[in-house]
Amino acid sequence: MRRVKLSNPFKSRIIDEELIREHLALERTKLANERTLLSYIRASLYLLIGGIALIQVKEYPNLVWVGYVALFICVLFILVGISRYVVLDRKLNKLLEPDKEDEDGTSSKKKL
Repeated sequence: MRRVKLSNPFKSRIIDEELIREHLALERTKLANERTLLSYIRASLYLLIGGIALIQVKEYPNLVWVGYVALFICVLFILVGISRYVVLDRKLNKLLEPDKEDEDGTSSKKKL
């Protein structure tokens, strides 16, 4: 086995060269997860701005409730985005943990 640097440039792990592709796919998934969180934040900010603008319109008092609905949906978007990010991040971190050796020297993770 070769020593390959993955994810942390200051700490190297021993990893099969066959597993590098799988590890890189998991890293791409982490980046996609971060990009999705940023999309949720962006949509939430748009709803926040739109909701505040609708609340401040004085000429159409009937639109105030739409502004409050937009603010409520804004809060929902940010909560859903953060919760989905945290759940997937925890799952990915479990997959990226190094294999733990059993007492007999075999790996605890199943080989494919």
